[in-house]
Amino acid sequence: MYLSRFLSIHALWVTVSSVMQPYPLVWGHYDVCKTQIYTEEGKVWDYMACQPESTDMTKYLRVKLDPPDITCGDPPESFCAMGNPYMCNNECDASTPELAHPPELMFDFEGRHPSTFWQSATWKEYPKPLQVNITLSWSKTIELTDNIVMTFESGRPDQMILEKSLDYGRTWQPYQYYATDCLDAFHMDPKSVRDLSQHTVLEIICTEEYSTGYSTNSKIIHFEIKDRFAFFAGPRLRNMASLYGQLDTTKKLRDFFTVTDLRIRLLRPAVGEMFVDELHLARYFYAISDIKVRGRCKCNLHATVCVYDNSKLTCECEHNTTGPDCGKCKKNYQGRPWSPGSYLPIPKGTANTCIPSISSIGTNVCDNELLHCQNGGTCHNNVRCLCPAAYTGVLCEKLRCEEAGSCGSDSGQGAPPRGAPALLLLTALLGTASPLVF
Repeated sequence: MYLSRFLSIHALWVTVSSVMQPYPLVWGHYDVCKTQIYTEEGKVWDYMACQPESTDMTKYLRVKLDPPDITCGDPPESFCAMGNPYMCNNECDASTPELAHPPELMFDFEGRHPSTFWQSATWKEYPKPLQVNITLSWSKTIELTDNIVMTFESGRPDQMILEKSLDYGRTWQPYQYYATDCLDAFHMDPKSVRDLSQHTVLEIICTEEYSTGYSTNSKIIHFEIKDRFAFFAGPRLRNMASLYGQLDTTKKLRDFFTVTDLRIRLLRPAVGEMFVDELHLARYFYAISDIKVRGRCKCNLHATVCVYDNSKLTCECEHNTTGPDCGKCKKNYQGRPWSPGSYLPIPKGTANTCIPSISSIGTNVCDNELLHCQNGGTCHNNVRCLCPAAYTGVLCEKLRCEEAGSCGSDSGQGAPPRGAPALLLLTALLGTASPLVF
């Protein structure tokens, strides 16, 4: 009986504790920036590193094609069916919605049976190269969290380069080369991500895995983010602590997965043979039905929310930081140099919160962040705390009766025992809850 009663009380106390501390014991995704905890000084903020959730970043991009008139349909033209290069009675017409293939169809919802796609003009000007640059821009630094996946409704290109920019398209670096013959196209030996290791994970490779010409069962091209993560987190990404530790201590690795823009350079369409069939040039073109890019806003581990407003992504910064990427300290909070948050020590990391400037301490009494009003007080315009009737002091840290020397047992203003809110809640639960059955 006593054991059952003890277990019931223990279970209820666990419930109370989970209510009072609204964060789990183990952080997997750094999804909370701060939480209130109880200490001997009262209720205080506990800060930790934090980041937004990973999401579909194609909802927030702008797409640009170069040359700008490369999309088929203006003027209307015929092209050959996918998978059968000699059935050339299909039509692309930009003036007819059912026959148009504009760029936005690379990012629409496909459902179970993809049928919409962007398509280029055909290679009617052969031997002039048929080349297209597809630029994806976010006007914001983002961190990639999953494979980049491109689904082609034409044959996969014989030659292609995926590039990245970290400075909003001013400069570009190759991410990966793709070709049916890497040595011939780019003077590089063919490799796959499986040939890499922890020490060579940043190597730029050329792969022949995704360039097979016309093949109805082979439409997809990957840029393998997760395979690169796996060198540190294990094949099923179960050891994320190791990956976070590497990202935290190796800037080049962190920057490798960070972009502001991506550019897909289509250099040669799928030919499928040694020579181009000049009698049937309508069989050569590019068509893409879907591009997937998953990631998160880069907020330097100072925010969990990224707002999309007026076609622009911005971090909702915590830790007294500000800027699109939370990349600097707020005014009056420059008491030490700005620093990004840290994933370490795992699991909560380090917030590296900006602290008040020495020159602002005289005017900045409270802020509900670092200088918080205690004992239920509220901060008014950062200049004073509005205290409950029983408390006084700059931060409501003193009992009013202490100043009058009347904090005796008769005053009715004795300090509440520590843990009183929890004990009251526990008493209420014990008084109303039915016994727990294990």
